[in-house]
Amino acid sequence: MISLIVGIVVSLVVVITGTPLLIRLVHRLHYGQYIRQDGPQSHLVKRGTPTMGGVAIIASIVLGWGSSALYRYLHTGEAPSGSALLVIFAMISMGALGFIDDFAKVRKRQNLGLSVGAKFAGQFVLATIYAVLALLVPTKSGFPSAQAGMSFIERPFFSFAFAGNALAIVLFVIWANFLMTAWTNAVNLTDGLDGLASGSSMIAFAGYTFIAFWESYHLKGAGHEGYAYAVSDPLDLSIIAACAAVACFGFLWFNSNPATIFMGDTGSLALGGLFAAMSIATHTEFLAVILGGLFVIETFSDIIQVGCFKLTHRRVFKMAPIHHHFEMLGWSETKVVVRFWMIEFMFVLVGLMTFYADWAGRSGLLL
Repeated sequence: MISLIVGIVVSLVVVITGTPLLIRLVHRLHYGQYIRQDGPQSHLVKRGTPTMGGVAIIASIVLGWGSSALYRYLHTGEAPSGSALLVIFAMISMGALGFIDDFAKVRKRQNLGLSVGAKFAGQFVLATIYAVLALLVPTKSGFPSAQAGMSFIERPFFSFAFAGNALAIVLFVIWANFLMTAWTNAVNLTDGLDGLASGSSMIAFAGYTFIAFWESYHLKGAGHEGYAYAVSDPLDLSIIAACAAVACFGFLWFNSNPATIFMGDTGSLALGGLFAAMSIATHTEFLAVILGGLFVIETFSDIIQVGCFKLTHRRVFKMAPIHHHFEMLGWSETKVVVRFWMIEFMFVLVGLMTFYADWAGRSGLLL
């Protein structure tokens, strides 16, 4: 528990003190945000707002978890877990890809950075590296960091083992690529209003903090009553999720309306990659659809808009993603953001209740 507190405190201090320094640096370098011209006219005043704030979020999470890992090593001799290192790798690598995209935008002086093909290729390479390592790298717990299959909670409901070891790895790589691409783009689409993505991510990672901590308390071989989980080093995962939630919380001080800095693709891709990796490492890939329900809604609103326009040349929403639709209806930006936070909070509550009901059912505690 002390290691969890250490991680939370360090993450909060780093993001609160580091973000103003980053704002001044970005101002000096003239790395400001470029706004899409077809968006709400009220957003044009945001042009030039410092971007790449995701650097502060990533640094906060890494230093928070690193401080926690150092504390545990000095007091118990426990080294950082392989699962935690892989999850951190997923976040940093996706954040680095987002940083390249942000840098391309400010160099081109427009809202278009890397091409779709270049970004997809980068995501494919990084997600493949993560997926292969997650399956093959041994962990100190003895449980794999990832399962070669699709899981709702814990046990795969569809295992790739039927195809043999080699093909199972290939199928898992494809599955991991889909998850990484889906969640990074989902968070990226949500990052369209001041504080929307950072606040929603804070709530989502708070949910994963509870889930991973519960798994660590009911780990196979730990001797606790009830259903036990074969998850690799969930306490480390809980600390990372808590650091992520706190990093987003601290970043909101500067990112809430009117924002003095945006997270950019650096932040949205890093948080999306971390969310995807957390779902894989905790064996909750499909439960994540509930926990990140707001991101799913944002993504499907964009897909529906594009699909219907191509088929019928008519728009379902005034503008997509859906948060812009409500702006076009006359809602203030703050009203949209707060209500969307409330929606995400409800999704996380439902996700946590579903997770607990699953545990209670497997433990024979439900009547």
